[in-house]
Amino acid sequence: MTQDKHPTGAPWRNFYGRFKGKPLKPAQAAWLREDLDALSPGPVGWDVNPDRTPLDLPALFAERDVWLEIGFGGGEHLVHQAQANPQAGLIGCEPFINGVAMLLGKIRKSGVDNIRVHPGDVRDLFDVLPDASIARAFVLYPDPWPKARHNRRRFVTPEHLEPLARVLRPGAEVRLATDIPDYVRQTLVEMPRHGFEWLAERPEDWRQPWGDWISTRYEQKALREGRVPHYLTFRRHG
Repeated sequence: MTQDKHPTGAPWRNFYGRFKGKPLKPAQAAWLREDLDALSPGPVGWDVNPDRTPLDLPALFAERDVWLEIGFGGGEHLVHQAQANPQAGLIGCEPFINGVAMLLGKIRKSGVDNIRVHPGDVRDLFDVLPDASIARAFVLYPDPWPKARHNRRRFVTPEHLEPLARVLRPGAEVRLATDIPDYVRQTLVEMPRHGFEWLAERPEDWRQPWGDWISTRYEQKALREGRVPHYLTFRRHG
């Protein structure tokens, strides 16, 4: 018989990325130990929220609009947006603990107070986000999974897009950046199927970054290796 749940009662979800890379530096380990719990958006994990009680976002962010970055990498874009938009509360989701540690260091240095951090699978966070609670979402350079047989592991699949559509407000904006042409193809096929309208009207709309964009280390690597970034903007249908 195939196991479909964890002992906690959580649905059994395959995860194909990395949770940890190189050993953490002492300072990074200290940031995780000292700062991460205080920056949690609330009881997300099945071990602390088995009933999947929705998060109280108005209480968490004092009635501010809530934005979500899915896979924040090293956190540079997330901190940049938090600094530029103090009127918003931002939740960053990233399972790679080295990236989480890097973000915590940037939060300390910048002093921003409008970021909360979920160091895990975004699907667990989707479980406890209320319907129509997110005003903007970012998916920036997600894992490409370039082999055709691995395309089902990409973010732009029903397993992720259905709950994303549920938690976004009608009219909410989704920004997706990638340097993989086939990822662009799959995104343009799958997003409209799940209630998203592509907002491009001319080639510059996907060739040029957003006006408030800050180039990430992943993008800089892509540019050095000769890959071309694409910047795709969608709106959640009302």
